[in-house]
Amino acid sequence: MELFGETLGVGTAMFLLLALLMALSFEFVNGFHDTANAVATVIYTHTLKPWIAVVWSGLWNLLGVLTSTGAVAFGVVALLPVELVLNVGSGAGFAMVFALLISAIVWNVGTWYLGLPASSSHTLIGSIMGVGLANSLVSGHVFGEGVNWSKASEVFSSLIVSPIVGFVCSAILLLLLKVLIRRPELYRPPDSVKPPPWWIRIILLLTCTGVSFAHGSNDGQKGMGLIMLILIGIIPAVFALNLDADPKAVADLELNARKTMAMLDLAGNGRNIEDQAAAGVLSAFLKTTGSFNDDIFPALAAKDRAIVNRLNGKNTFADVPKEERPQLRSDIYLVSESLNKLNRLGKLTEPEQQAALTEFRSKLRPMTQFIPVWVKFAVAIALGFGTMIGWKRIVVTVGEKIGKSHLTYAQGASAELVAMGTIMAADSFGLPVSTTHVLSSGIAGTMAANRSGLQAKTLRNIVLAWVLTLPACVLIGAATFSGALYVVLNVLHM
Repeated sequence: MELFGETLGVGTAMFLLLALLMALSFEFVNGFHDTANAVATVIYTHTLKPWIAVVWSGLWNLLGVLTSTGAVAFGVVALLPVELVLNVGSGAGFAMVFALLISAIVWNVGTWYLGLPASSSHTLIGSIMGVGLANSLVSGHVFGEGVNWSKASEVFSSLIVSPIVGFVCSAILLLLLKVLIRRPELYRPPDSVKPPPWWIRIILLLTCTGVSFAHGSNDGQKGMGLIMLILIGIIPAVFALNLDADPKAVADLELNARKTMAMLDLAGNGRNIEDQAAAGVLSAFLKTTGSFNDDIFPALAAKDRAIVNRLNGKNTFADVPKEERPQLRSDIYLVSESLNKLNRLGKLTEPEQQAALTEFRSKLRPMTQFIPVWVKFAVAIALGFGTMIGWKRIVVTVGEKIGKSHLTYAQGASAELVAMGTIMAADSFGLPVSTTHVLSSGIAGTMAANRSGLQAKTLRNIVLAWVLTLPACVLIGAATFSGALYVVLNVLHM
């Protein structure tokens, strides 16, 4: 069977299609679980009819996904164990992908059914941690080193701080609106039948549009990253490297590799390490327990040499033999991530050295961190359809069950403006945030600022879902990975 320009066995082709379908199912669930937050205010305030609101939101999610940089997608992938990222096509790599998708979908569907605005970001990241911890046990490594804890700390910070920002900033914004805009109708609960005045409708439509766009640009990338892992694992000849990279960019990459090879040879005092040994040195360095040693610079020089040898005389990546492309991708990944860690540890002390290696890393990353346009479209469509089908449960919770009084126009607009700004700021740093938590906490902040009162039962359930999501998904992810690994290794004999 021919797929994506490659001839695959029937079993492999079915495996690929199943994995892609599950990844899109995750985004579909994400759509009716998270994107419902974006349309809650416009539906609840009768600004737009439900079917118009969800179609409108779906279109702006599409635009958000299409214009996204991919930084969040690969930021999430960076949480995975190094050996699984480098060997996605192995049995453990396939088990990892299925475990992530199954556990994330199960938790998201469960919390959606209960009408709880839980976080898809927390869900996926908890699943990733569970897979990493289980892999460290199964593979005989030190428990816990299967998780990229430095990257996890960045992600945790964004996930913990963003709801606080949502609560505080939404409350402040509502109070400012009350001082600056003295229009009583803006602060009244919506009429049960009549739509709001036209100028309020425009404001709410704009905030809904902004949140939808921001959600697509951030949350949509998580599914994109997983789809790329699947494609790289099963069809590395096509997706391991960016075959559409400009010939000049490929030539610049080889030139930079030659320059930095000489610099790293000098930094390593001329010590030589074989290419195979270099891969082991850098893989160990990138693990949580990995620390800097005298072999790092010689290992990087060896990998630079390997990159130069594979690109020598090649105008594009398409000129690289298919069987060499997965190894070239691994070399680029190891060098890029090792340079990032060296910079983070402060080991690149000389300004000239730091500038040259930082420039080299900027040339390396686009060669493996790319998202085809069709992947963006597929994710965006899955998000849009999810929004259109399952919006109602979360909308009711957001609109009616957080505060003791009905949500006003000003409260909805304040919460959505803050959510939009927070998500876009996180997107620029390549960090995942929870649309659900930012918007829910923003609405709670406006209720507190308005002294409307908060419904303790709903808040307790939301906080409980927030607290339980990570540990629950860690356990589900670990258990699912162990089961999936057994099936893949013993049933599929991979």
